[in-house]
Amino acid sequence: MERRNRNILIALIAVVIVAAVFSSFGLGFFGVTTPTITLPTPAPTESGAPGGVEQPQGERVEVTPDTVQSVIAALSRLESYSRMVVTTLEGESATATVWVDGGWTRADLTLPTGRTACTVVGDGTVWRWYDGDGRAVSWAADSSSMDVEGQRIPTYEDVLALNKEDITAAGYEDKEGSPCVYVEVAIPELGQTERYWVSAENGLLWYAETVVGEETVWSMSASLPEVPAPAGDFTLPDGTVLHTVGE
Repeated sequence: MERRNRNILIALIAVVIVAAVFSSFGLGFFGVTTPTITLPTPAPTESGAPGGVEQPQGERVEVTPDTVQSVIAALSRLESYSRMVVTTLEGESATATVWVDGGWTRADLTLPTGRTACTVVGDGTVWRWYDGDGRAVSWAADSSSMDVEGQRIPTYEDVLALNKEDITAAGYEDKEGSPCVYVEVAIPELGQTERYWVSAENGLLWYAETVVGEETVWSMSASLPEVPAPAGDFTLPDGTVLHTVGE
């Protein structure tokens, strides 16, 4: 009898243990779902899977219309480089060579007419001349934009200046072989959609376009940058050196 009672006691203890384990781990399968923590999407890999962008500090953040400008602002950027930029407006293309160094920008834009407009922006001033001119005209720079003062060569700063309320889509995309942060902006009063792709590798504007309906009426694309910018490209036609690369 004593042995039987001991077996019953052991069985009861086992039942209690099983019930306790089930109440701790099993109720989630049958009861109300508990809140979960959604981890940020991993940074993009070579596969090009959509996701977040890893910031220089190592923090991964999701790219959404609310966060995209903060993500772009935090990207690491080249301080000295040169590259080619092609803009196309309604089928007519213009090619520019752009140099950037130490807060100075120069763009030589070859127009569809074949003439080249040279622009230097730096130290709060714009200098402009055309090929063959002996001197440049100058005026105060507009600090709110670095699109090389009207030559319609936008930069990532133009994306940062967009109204957040106008941003309709954002995320991560591969664009012509480069991992990019993508931004789409609707301009209903003009019936236009503007799209921008900022390189996640160097923080520079890689591609942009303006679409009306299904037609692309304007586009901008850039070549891979060469680092650093070559010396001697911040000089006026009269020989005045505005800036020395690396200083």
